[in-house]
Amino acid sequence: MSTRERFEMTEINGRNRLFSTTKTIIETAFYGNNVQAVTDLKMAYELAKKSPKTIVTDQPIKHTSELGLPKDAVMLVDNHGRVVGRTAAARRILGRPGVDNAELEAVLREAVYQGEARQFYQAQAIVGLDEEFMLKAHLMVPQGYELNLLSYLLNFQILNAEYAKRYATSKPYSEDDIYLYCDPEWHDSQYPNGLALFDPEHNVAAILGLRYFGELKKATLTLAWATAHRNGYTACHGGEKTFHFKDKQDKVFAFYGLSGSGKSTLTHAKHAGKFDDITILHDDAFIIDRKNGSSIALEPAYFDKTSDYLPGSKEMEYFTTVMNVGVTQDMQGKKTLVTDDLRNGNGRTIKSRYSAKNRVDREQAPLDSIFWIMKDDSLPPVVKLSDPVIAATFGLTLATKRSTAENVIGESRDKLVIEPFANPFRVYPLTEDYHDFKELFEKQQANCYIINTDSYNGKNIDKDTTLGILEAIANENADWTGFGALPQMSYLSIPGYEVDLNDATYAKKLRQRLQDRLVWVNNYTKTHPKEELPVEITTKLEELITKLN
Repeated sequence: MSTRERFEMTEINGRNRLFSTTKTIIETAFYGNNVQAVTDLKMAYELAKKSPKTIVTDQPIKHTSELGLPKDAVMLVDNHGRVVGRTAAARRILGRPGVDNAELEAVLREAVYQGEARQFYQAQAIVGLDEEFMLKAHLMVPQGYELNLLSYLLNFQILNAEYAKRYATSKPYSEDDIYLYCDPEWHDSQYPNGLALFDPEHNVAAILGLRYFGELKKATLTLAWATAHRNGYTACHGGEKTFHFKDKQDKVFAFYGLSGSGKSTLTHAKHAGKFDDITILHDDAFIIDRKNGSSIALEPAYFDKTSDYLPGSKEMEYFTTVMNVGVTQDMQGKKTLVTDDLRNGNGRTIKSRYSAKNRVDREQAPLDSIFWIMKDDSLPPVVKLSDPVIAATFGLTLATKRSTAENVIGESRDKLVIEPFANPFRVYPLTEDYHDFKELFEKQQANCYIINTDSYNGKNIDKDTTLGILEAIANENADWTGFGALPQMSYLSIPGYEVDLNDATYAKKLRQRLQDRLVWVNNYTKTHPKEELPVEITTKLEELITKLN
């Protein structure tokens, strides 16, 4: 089995790897008389369908038999109030500087105690879709949030008979199962934005006072990515696809960007049949083996924005549960979805794996190229980075903008921000991610590119331009031009997006964005004295800035 759920007081390097105060508090809650086990998707569906908070539409779900749902299952809707995105301000990581472990443990004990008077459900799922990496995850939610439970079991892989057999023969790891305790009804004036409490070393978390399903999804992935990182994998918040060729080696492309950056669009693009075959690993969560460059998807389904799909579009046929969207009646009086973000921003759905006919759960071929997806108007549509330090440094200082998937507090969504490796869910030192990605460029010899999906010189960069770039790179017919004096950097000359480093205004903007990155790195080092980043990062950024002077 891949992780350990049985009681074993195993110590590694002088510490108990399987138990902690937080892990014990959370796991113990799963065995209360107030907790009912949900053992299959049909049971989960019926509970969600009968919940007072659910809207039952008349739109049928496709592939119900394969999914394990009732044959006549229809799309179910669950709508929230003010908050319809993730709340980063609620996250607390035990063991981090400034975090009072004892106080948070007391808060957690009280939260669990208050929950004991209510009915809860618990269920099990698998995170990681290949025997080389499978984690068992346990989720506990209160009555009234049955649709979140169903969504969880659809988003991840429910532990059914098939996966129980596969899990039993999967690679063993000396790690805890994932345990996730959730109570959206919890309130504490000390935590007005809710509390997402993590003990990553012991694979447990509590999501308190937060209704949004994305909190459960990302909390689980947070723990799974940390586990993978500890065991020889690079954690990836992004998408991966493979271009297959009859006459040359396959090209495995990985895209890294925040929600709304375009990573899902680039991952799922079919490229108008220009290639022999394209397979998709996933568009949000996967891991890369640092020894051989192969990749594994962590979840079967997709957590998509509904506004990406017009009513009646074919993709809507693959919706299952739906969140924070409108509902109306059609001419026949049937309840149907309003997929535009009219009720609120960030309408979401769990879309089944069957929407992609070319899905794979493991990509055996080694990674070929990494694409950092940015929204930085100082950069042309694509830049190639030929030095491992530069490549990892730009991933570390990935510049983008916030999306409606996030409940942003005290910050403008349009502000350019830096989100290292497009992963705000990291619970281990950032310098370790830097070395993980740098290793892919050095040992796996992966290529690296920056894709700008925002605008350049005041002109929006459209999807077709970006797709054309990917096709040129995959076909190995891209004609690269040196990026002026910047070493080991080049760009693809595209009409309408010309680069003129002799333009003083443009050169100043580019220099300022590089300076912004340097300032961010220096500030990070000052505010994280125990996580000092490698000196080679600042040295490389200073070198680039000097070249532009």
